[in-house]
Amino acid sequence: MESEKSEKDLIVDVKSTEVQIALMENHRLVELNKESSKGHGFSVGDVYLGKVKKILPALNAAFVDIGDKKEAFVHYLDLGLYFNSFDEFVRKSNPNADLGALFSKIKVGPVLEKEGRIENVLKPGQMLIVQIVKEPISTKGSRLTAEISLAGRNIVLMPFAEKVSVSQKISSKEEKKRLETLVKSILPKNYGAIIRTAAEGKNAAVLVAELKSLIQKWEASWQKVAKSKGIQLLFTEYSKTTTILRDLLNDSFSNVHVNDETVCEETKKYISLISPGQEKIVKLYEGKEDIFDHFEVTRQIKSSFGKVVPMKQGAYLVIESTEAMNVIDVNSGIRSKTDDQEENTFGVNKIAAEEIARQLRLRDMGGIVIVDFIDMESGEHRNELHKYMQELMADDRAKHNVLPLTKFGLMQITRQRIRPATEINTEEVCPVCHGTGKISSSVVIDEQIERNIAYQVEHGKTIMTLKVSPILGAYLKRGQSVLSDKSFLGKWRKKYKCKLELVEVTDFSVLQNELFDEKGDRL
Repeated sequence: MESEKSEKDLIVDVKSTEVQIALMENHRLVELNKESSKGHGFSVGDVYLGKVKKILPALNAAFVDIGDKKEAFVHYLDLGLYFNSFDEFVRKSNPNADLGALFSKIKVGPVLEKEGRIENVLKPGQMLIVQIVKEPISTKGSRLTAEISLAGRNIVLMPFAEKVSVSQKISSKEEKKRLETLVKSILPKNYGAIIRTAAEGKNAAVLVAELKSLIQKWEASWQKVAKSKGIQLLFTEYSKTTTILRDLLNDSFSNVHVNDETVCEETKKYISLISPGQEKIVKLYEGKEDIFDHFEVTRQIKSSFGKVVPMKQGAYLVIESTEAMNVIDVNSGIRSKTDDQEENTFGVNKIAAEEIARQLRLRDMGGIVIVDFIDMESGEHRNELHKYMQELMADDRAKHNVLPLTKFGLMQITRQRIRPATEINTEEVCPVCHGTGKISSSVVIDEQIERNIAYQVEHGKTIMTLKVSPILGAYLKRGQSVLSDKSFLGKWRKKYKCKLELVEVTDFSVLQNELFDEKGDRL
């Protein structure tokens, strides 16, 4: 399929408060992830020592306190087959115990009954190890599982499990047998594993190194369980950057651009572990322009996250989200390419399907999505559109189901919702007029900027950076080079004998301008 040949770039923007990660396919933005670098946000994959707060016999489930304001939820069926082994480990671990010996001596089993009751297994106040499988969404708390797994690029490690299973996508029986035999031979007692598709063809050294790092991560949490019986985070998934690389990294990845040296080195180290030799794709971005502006991510965010999403040849989508579902309306706009209305409609619907598949990933929309395509008379076209949408969504990592179009032209898509949808407000109150609709005359803006430069030079600042919007930047340059004496910049440099650099910021409103010193502090 064509999507397999696509060129993938990962752009990582590290800021003091958050890390933003953009996944580009053929220079088009398809995924946007944010990760707070301060505090913790209860993310999928995080493992906690939690406390049972309340048993819900009617639902055969329990509320568990993991330190969030909203109590997390675990169903009996999510306790896992070998919950008793985890429970015994939590009860018996203490600071004086040999935790390695304790773990290996615990019997794996007996398995929980499929039709069992949660009140026979859990009691209020009981401590248990749980993992987040669904983040808090709206009024609901996190959804948990007590069947802990540690996912690597090639292997998923399962503590207190007996089986080693191999991905069905690996077709060669010999390769399946090789991988199963290899992993079984290096797994310590009381561990199971799932061998992922990415492990196909990998040599023993790579798999051994990854398995060791996963076991080390799990065993490093034991001391926390032993020392404190209080609610706490035991360990987190890898950072979002490495999680995306873990799930998506293949030969089609061409570049990973990072604007922070530390994160760049961490990413290289991680890639060298999961795919030796590929770490050369990680590049440190040292440009003066904002990394998202340089790779045109900001522009694509602004054009992609509004209520109205423009498409090719005048067509557009209208996207509305409610608590219950997401609704997408397809509009043809003024497009009229052929005289054949049916072919014209089918063409618009195909373009819309491409953008909808992208929008679902980009916004991480989940739950029920209803798409109102433009009505088509031909049943053959409706079937083709259904198949086309299935093909377009084949690369989507979230579990999904695409149903055929109804006679009213509606398509229902269900998509796994494990975290809140990404919402970015693309409308903003003007920082210059503060919503009044009136601003200072643009004729005097250069005087205001000049007064600020003169004041800073007077107070000893001789090296400065002026950040402005592209429109204001064009005005200050007056169509000249920034070095030209005819531009405002050139005149100010000459007049105040200072080093002044101009940087245009896409996010800035028309007349917005900010002055920074050589250390990057705002003046």
